[in-house]
Amino acid sequence: METRVTALPKLFIGLDIHKSSWKIHCSTDLFSGKSFSMEPHCEILYKYVRKHYPDHQVSIAYEAGCFGYAAHRKFESYGWQSLVVNPADIHRKGKEQYTKTDRIDAQLISRELKDGRLESIQIVGEERECFRSLFRRRYSLSKDLRRIKSMIKMQLLYFGVKLPREFDNDHWSHAFRTWLEVQEFSHGTANESLASKLRSFRFLDQEFRHISNQIRAYARTHYKKDYYLLKSVPGIGGIVAAGILAELGDLRRFNTLKHLAGYVGIAPGIYQSGATSRTTGMTPRAQRLMRSYFVEASWQAVRTDPIMQAYYRKHVGKDSKKIIIKVAHKLLSRTLAVIKTETPYEIGVVA
Repeated sequence: METRVTALPKLFIGLDIHKSSWKIHCSTDLFSGKSFSMEPHCEILYKYVRKHYPDHQVSIAYEAGCFGYAAHRKFESYGWQSLVVNPADIHRKGKEQYTKTDRIDAQLISRELKDGRLESIQIVGEERECFRSLFRRRYSLSKDLRRIKSMIKMQLLYFGVKLPREFDNDHWSHAFRTWLEVQEFSHGTANESLASKLRSFRFLDQEFRHISNQIRAYARTHYKKDYYLLKSVPGIGGIVAAGILAELGDLRRFNTLKHLAGYVGIAPGIYQSGATSRTTGMTPRAQRLMRSYFVEASWQAVRTDPIMQAYYRKHVGKDSKKIIIKVAHKLLSRTLAVIKTETPYEIGVVA
């Protein structure tokens, strides 16, 4: 009697990825397999699989992190099914929650992959990934700018230098910068300290402005239609619009507002058991950078859009932090609507 292979044997690889070495766990659809370490090169793993598991249908997964998607793209070029997963999605049972090693992590990934319980995060294209890198560079520069500003004011406070009333605020006008340049301390070392901080401030400020201009110019050129649709929404300026395009991608991929709100993190957590039911505040699982930008944009929307302002006033008396989250959710709804309908937003028209 002639026998035929009715299904390809399957190989499930759990990969715990690090800079200096990879921990691998291989299991098949029939056997649990084994764990081993190897040098961090995709080609070496490919040769190993070709040698020991020929004709296997390969699935591989690793945790999202600082190593990006380069390995994922390489694995897919081999014809493998590759997943980049959120570490929080890897189920740990019993004592596994209290025991963590690279070997165990690789085993858990392989097991969850074999059982079909893993879903990949969204893998963006290389072009959008590079755009996102530029946008995140601006965010990093903004943090450095805040830090150096605080250091400069801290030195003035430490040495008892009083700020003139017109400069005692968060706005660093040209007049304030000129005033800082002429400050003199009793010893030259303090003057050098301040001069060094001012040089850092000038560099960071120039770099911040340059990167901001580059981000807006790139968005206008490569995402012109969606960029101007987003900018039509009150509260969303050029940088926030570019951030949405860089961090969230094409909003048309979100089927519902609930889906988008859950991804951004502007959605409440819920605890329900029997007759007990309560919200637990905003979910900790979020696209944190864009959530903060939407909250900031909501304050601007309240100032510029009469309907948003009326919505805010309707909730006056409650915690202002909770109100602005409601406004941010409404702003998120309008953001999705202008992209889905491809119609610019009109101020004063109820959405």
